[in-house]
Amino acid sequence: MKITVDFEECLKDSPRFRATIEEVEGDVCELESKLDKLVKLCIGMIDAGKAYNAANKQFVNGIRELAQQSTKDEVIESSLTKFAESLQEMINYHTILFDQAQRSIKTQLQTFVKDDIRKFKEAKKQFDKVSEEKEAALIKNAQAPRNKQHEVEEATNILTATRKCFRHIVLDYVLQINVLQSKRRSEILKSMLSFMYAHLTFFHQGYDLFSELQPLMKLLGGQLDQLVVDAAKEKRDMEQKHSTIQQKDFSNDDTKLEYNVDADNGIAMEGYLFKRASNAFKTWNRRWFSIQNNQLVYQKKFKDNPTVVVEDLRLCTVKHCEDIERRFCFEVVSPTKSCMMQADSEKLRQAWIKAVQNSIATAFRDKGDEGEKLDRKSSTSTGSLDSGGEPKERSLKGESALQKVLAIPGNTCCCDCGQPDPRWASINLGITLCIQCSGIHRSLGVHFSKVRSLTLDTWEPELLKLMCELGNGVINQIYEARREELGARKPQPGDPRHEVEAYIKAKYVDRRFVRRPSDEELRNKVVSLSKQEKRLSSSSEHLPPRAPPPTPKLRPGSNISGQSVKSADSGIQNSADGSREMLANTPSNNSLTNADAAESQPMAMPATLPSPSPCKEMVFYEPKEYSPGLQLYWASCARSLPDMAEALAHGAEVNWVNTEDDKRTPLIMAVQGGSLVACEFLLQNAANVNQQDAQGRGPLHHATMLGHTGQVCLFLKRGANQNAADIDEKTPLTVAVEAANADIVTLLRLAKMNEEMREAEGPYSQSGDETYQDIFQDFTHMASNDPDKLNRYQQYDQQKP
Repeated sequence: MKITVDFEECLKDSPRFRATIEEVEGDVCELESKLDKLVKLCIGMIDAGKAYNAANKQFVNGIRELAQQSTKDEVIESSLTKFAESLQEMINYHTILFDQAQRSIKTQLQTFVKDDIRKFKEAKKQFDKVSEEKEAALIKNAQAPRNKQHEVEEATNILTATRKCFRHIVLDYVLQINVLQSKRRSEILKSMLSFMYAHLTFFHQGYDLFSELQPLMKLLGGQLDQLVVDAAKEKRDMEQKHSTIQQKDFSNDDTKLEYNVDADNGIAMEGYLFKRASNAFKTWNRRWFSIQNNQLVYQKKFKDNPTVVVEDLRLCTVKHCEDIERRFCFEVVSPTKSCMMQADSEKLRQAWIKAVQNSIATAFRDKGDEGEKLDRKSSTSTGSLDSGGEPKERSLKGESALQKVLAIPGNTCCCDCGQPDPRWASINLGITLCIQCSGIHRSLGVHFSKVRSLTLDTWEPELLKLMCELGNGVINQIYEARREELGARKPQPGDPRHEVEAYIKAKYVDRRFVRRPSDEELRNKVVSLSKQEKRLSSSSEHLPPRAPPPTPKLRPGSNISGQSVKSADSGIQNSADGSREMLANTPSNNSLTNADAAESQPMAMPATLPSPSPCKEMVFYEPKEYSPGLQLYWASCARSLPDMAEALAHGAEVNWVNTEDDKRTPLIMAVQGGSLVACEFLLQNAANVNQQDAQGRGPLHHATMLGHTGQVCLFLKRGANQNAADIDEKTPLTVAVEAANADIVTLLRLAKMNEEMREAEGPYSQSGDETYQDIFQDFTHMASNDPDKLNRYQQYDQQKP
């Protein structure tokens, strides 16, 4: 605020002048306070900036050290070095910026406060003093008596002198005020403008620096996407290798150590042995021994140079040592010395003795026939871990799953941004995604989207069929129904990530584009689904019976936690007490509905529901209230995945309970409908596999009672509790035995024995007797790809007396 004082007004010393002076003095006082504060803040900013620069320098040094440590990785080393140089330049720019702040803010404003405001204060003191003297002179002149001439003259003279002095000082004071008011504008603006130009220069320098760096960053960004994919593939391969090795038999590790004269590294055999020292104490030390280049050597550490025990094995002999206290000892004797060694077992001792003998013989043969090369390509490699073939991998992976999923209309482009050739999928939504959108879906959490790779992950058949039942076209019709109506723009390939992320959250989390049905529309939908279920049920009565194929068999001689397992045709029993008998040879009365057979043929009418069973017949009652949960309930029974997905999008609770129908859930209704894929869809969307109805029966109970073998297999894989009993105190196994359903009895007992085996082996055991895994894989593939093999009840019913 600029306040100008008039020179003529000051001579009058009017109240207006005094008010102006008072206003100016208050303004200058406040200005001084604000400037002092600003200078202190500037000092604090500069100090913090210097500390930031110091910490930043340490950080850059850390990057340089990391680059030096990564010399074996050229991409990492060159990138980090370039980044460190750029960040160092930014530190230099920061230093220049803080120096400019010190000059423009701190120095200039401090000078203004110390010089100009100090002069103003000194002028104010003189003005205040002469004002008081003038006031006193006026009072004295007014009080001088008329009859005392000398006092009148004295008072008049003092007043005249004081007024003259006042006029001189007040004019100087006003001049100082006006100069200060004029100068404050220029000083403050000059200081701040200089500081802002320093910022402008700083950001221009930073922009120019990173503009040069941007091509490299874009190149690395493209490489990073590929690195992420490669890392995921490597991780998957390592996990598969880890699982493969873990399943191999390591009980006879002692026999794995074999002599291999043709080893690529020249080491014919190697392993740990205890060696007796030649000192007076005869101490034993464990060392890593190897036979290489016709010599016996050992090492204490990998980087140590090998110590040669025997220079030339042709000149030595080897023999057992039974005359000492330790077991498994043998001695290698040369013309100059002998070496006593101890193996960890008798098999290892025999392997080492044989290896030394073979090495001696080989050395003599090679010496006599230097030009002859022996063909030993068929010999076993040292330390081989391969005791058998790879475990059979029956699930689809890689290009097979990719081709099947991308064959669905609309799946060849990302569901959310349209990027062509997607390689990722959301398995609970049934859509395909590009790599950027898949990362955004992961950030939503698994309660919204479960992301899986179409090329790197293994796909179970029921999950692959789920993806083929839905697809981008179906889901977008649900989740983007009102997008155009609301004027929302769908992202395009290459759009900024934050825009795509905002759209995906609006689409799946807020469900902003979902069209909410009216009460009448919801009612019509539910009634239509209930009628559709009845049509599917009635269509089952005219299908011809099918001949039963053989039940999937257990491998003869396989063991489950120490129990002898026979083939399925002869039953399964416990070798210890005979208490675990499996009715594997009894024909199944109703193994699985034909509904899933129809699922493998998308355009065919679904086949039969099961013959009458202990389960309650499904009847549609007019409900008290229509809700998305009720839509999900009947859509699950009608095997309509699009209607199920629509109900979930409208807010249906996946574990919704129908209190008007024995507290059944959508998952139980999916069991009643006979669709394996509908069950898988609900489970992928967090359905509770153990939620019971009013009769105390969960999905596993219902699947067992209906003879749906594929669903029983699915629920057991998903952690269903097979020990749960209903209100009649019957477990699923009890129900299956009473129904003489050999397939389901086999599955339930195998799962129970596998669970007991894991509990016996402790918390770190891996699930996985190979027989158990193979049997469940067989049933899984038959249920999804060839369900007719499990439908044996019709022919069996005709053969009944």
